[in-house]
Amino acid sequence: MRRYIRALFMCTVFAVFSGLYIYSKLFEADLSEENGTKRIYVPPRVPGPRQGDKAGQQSSHRRNRNIMRQPGQLETVTQSRPHPLMHLAVVACGERLEETLNMLKSAVLFSAKHLQLHIFAEDQLHVGFVEALESWPGFIRSRFNYTVYPISFPSENAAEWKKLFKPCASQRLFLPLILKDVDSLVYVDSDILFLQPVDRLWAYLSHFNTLQLAAVAPEHEEPRIAWYNRFARHPYYGKTGINSGVMLMNLTRMRNAFFKNDMTPVGLRWEELLMPLLQKYKLNITWGDQDLLNIIFHYNPEFLLEFPCQWNYRPDHCIYGSNCASAENDGIYILHGNRGVYHDHKQPSFRSVYDAIRKYSFGADPVASLLAPLEKQLLKTTHTYCGKSHTLFTKALVHSLANVNRKRPLVR
Repeated sequence: MRRYIRALFMCTVFAVFSGLYIYSKLFEADLSEENGTKRIYVPPRVPGPRQGDKAGQQSSHRRNRNIMRQPGQLETVTQSRPHPLMHLAVVACGERLEETLNMLKSAVLFSAKHLQLHIFAEDQLHVGFVEALESWPGFIRSRFNYTVYPISFPSENAAEWKKLFKPCASQRLFLPLILKDVDSLVYVDSDILFLQPVDRLWAYLSHFNTLQLAAVAPEHEEPRIAWYNRFARHPYYGKTGINSGVMLMNLTRMRNAFFKNDMTPVGLRWEELLMPLLQKYKLNITWGDQDLLNIIFHYNPEFLLEFPCQWNYRPDHCIYGSNCASAENDGIYILHGNRGVYHDHKQPSFRSVYDAIRKYSFGADPVASLLAPLEKQLLKTTHTYCGKSHTLFTKALVHSLANVNRKRPLVR
């Protein structure tokens, strides 16, 4: 009888430990599954500044396919190998839907790492963004997450901020206060086209010293044709000012820094600085939020890192003759079609690039379907100053398209 009880006890213990072992392995496998998804409850919360100051760090990887994320809703989370997300933000108002989608297309097409897109748009554009992005093929959609936000300004001065310069352009000034869970991001205007991966611009975060919190390109390289040093009626950064169409931002540092200014002897935080600055200079600024950024960094130049003009190549760099040395050496990395040049015939070389990316179909041979037609169109633009520099428009793009070819899905 004792032997029977002892044997029964040993079998029971063995069964319990075997069950625990199997359960632990199943749990471990579930956590390590690369492409598994779970539905989790996101409780209502009041977001606050993130702790730490590691450029590009992000605490979670969310796959958000909703127009807006509401507190307390269910949200799909994709579990994958840990990697830092690259955050890209844009503001779109008025007739900028197609232009913004073309910018996003270029960003997703060439980038190597996963992108988190933050799209700030007027309410009537939300459905258009969601329908367009969801129509992209699955192998492209797997490369990015996105959230579409409404345009929002401080309620007491919303109308004044919205009408500053172009509609909604000043929204970018409030990104550090809205995206409180984001450490760093790339902000671009809607008329930007990436000809190199976002990854290469994102890498400039590692070049920041302990004080720098933003990176931009100069407004001009040639002072004789520059705008700020000839016409500005307010302080501006450096010799020729900065252009804010492409801006790499460490939001954590921007939220935590105290900015010197000409309104008070003490430093002000970002949220304390913007409205007093607008009230003081609103009669003297021409380019809206870009002028305010120039004023801020005039008094705080140590916070700014400059990157070469090839990362923000505009018609100003070629309409009077080529004056962007970095682009002449290595080609154009980011094309900035300000002055509406994507939509008129004043600068056909810029429009040729815009149309080539717009017409390209995801999955098609990028050389045959994008590069070859573009080179053919650019040869028709050599009667213009920018067209004479047409080789700069494809010099860096060739390398980006080679990477696209490697990422194309196999056609069976």
